[in-house]
Amino acid sequence: MFERGGKHEKSNSSYSSYNDSYLCESDEGGSQKDKKDFFDWVDVIAVSLVAVIVIFTFFVRVATINGISMENTFHDGEKVIVSGLNYTPKQGDVVIISRNYYNNPYIDTNDRDYQPIIKRVIATEKQTVRIYNGIVEVDGTVLKEDYIKDSAETRIYQYDSDYAEQYEKGVTVPKGCVFVLGDNRENSHDSRAPEIGNRGNGMIDREYIIGKVLFRVFPFNAIGGVY
Repeated sequence: MFERGGKHEKSNSSYSSYNDSYLCESDEGGSQKDKKDFFDWVDVIAVSLVAVIVIFTFFVRVATINGISMENTFHDGEKVIVSGLNYTPKQGDVVIISRNYYNNPYIDTNDRDYQPIIKRVIATEKQTVRIYNGIVEVDGTVLKEDYIKDSAETRIYQYDSDYAEQYEKGVTVPKGCVFVLGDNRENSHDSRAPEIGNRGNGMIDREYIIGKVLFRVFPFNAIGGVY
């Protein structure tokens, strides 16, 4: 009886030892899996951060709207995403223009009034622009401008009288340039002014275009594309 009991007791001991070993191995495996999952997440976050840095360094940038010249499309203080990668300006695009667009070397570009501006491309090179009676015409076609702040009846163009006559007759955009206007026509300093553009004729050289506005990112309740 003692002998059998001893064998049985030895068998229980072996089982218990095997079971403990199994549990220990299982716990260790779980710990290793948790560590692997953690480092996988670290890798994902690191790669994502690098990707964001590269994108915002070489492909897109964030710009802050300064002023009211693009109301009601954009308002002062709003933030937009801009891309200049392989960009060729097209009629209707909203663009950011660098601070060097003025035909005046003595302008203080640190002045808030002379920071980069946001405007809409109305015409590109070789297109002819006419402005008369509150109407904008490009290559003989009147633009349907649903985006402007003021109605055609109340729209007022404030610019030099010589320029008024010039645009009533029609002006062709030179090669390598664009003609731009703000959507808030009564309060926009744009291609209607002779001091705009380094050529002194209101035209913006394409080299001064930082990029096209893709969409608005702030305020959050107005996030969306550009029309």
